[in-house]
Amino acid sequence: MFQRIKYSFPILVFGIGLWLSFPSCKHEPLFDDIIDPIDTTSNPMDTIPVDSMPVDTFGIPCDPDVIYFEQDVLPILQSNCAFSGCHDVASAQDGVILVDYDYVIQTADVEPFNLNDSEIYEVLVDSDLDDRMPPAPTPAMSQDQINIIAAWILQGGLNLECDPNAGGCDTENISFSDFVKPLLQNQCQGCHSGATPSGGIDLTTHVNIKTYADNGKLIGSIDHQAGFEAMPQGGAKIDDCSIDKIKSWVDAGALDN
Repeated sequence: MFQRIKYSFPILVFGIGLWLSFPSCKHEPLFDDIIDPIDTTSNPMDTIPVDSMPVDTFGIPCDPDVIYFEQDVLPILQSNCAFSGCHDVASAQDGVILVDYDYVIQTADVEPFNLNDSEIYEVLVDSDLDDRMPPAPTPAMSQDQINIIAAWILQGGLNLECDPNAGGCDTENISFSDFVKPLLQNQCQGCHSGATPSGGIDLTTHVNIKTYADNGKLIGSIDHQAGFEAMPQGGAKIDDCSIDKIKSWVDAGALDN
């Protein structure tokens, strides 16, 4: 299974210019995080109420050729691994915790740019069912999910950020095969698949997904509405744009398109 943690590689975190090293469990920045006080003597502070300020729609756009940890990798890990009895903080099987970036880097044996030395990848493709993760009888991750994690490692295992809603949220002509199915596969099917899906809810087929779309449970759960169990369980809420896209798909008839 997972070997002991390696702390021998530097990781460049995009956007904040800090080099992190892992000779121990503590992050040791190369310089102190000191912020000079802002001079407000000549420039009065902005007193415009936050609610009246325009929404910034000029975020960092996501590059389709880049794998983003928070949006692409973490949902897969949370759905398939980071739950009670496995790799959440309380359980921490084999000392591995997969609930956020820092824990993944510190405990999951990620070797940037190197798949063969990254235990987090090796256990996903292990042919021995006793060593494979997720463990049998839970289904293995899909090849698409494994490819996402592999690409993230080969790109350096970074925690890059982008704004998935940069430029607005297009909710027109949402496709089940191109958008809804992959999103639910990464966010939900780790729990809601296999011989004994969580809550008896199987989300692996269009027929089943449409059933929960039609009765309101799908939107109620992912939108964290009152009276519904919030999903993904134990994970961050799906971003608003993705929820709006699923709502649009449901409103259009939840087609197998």
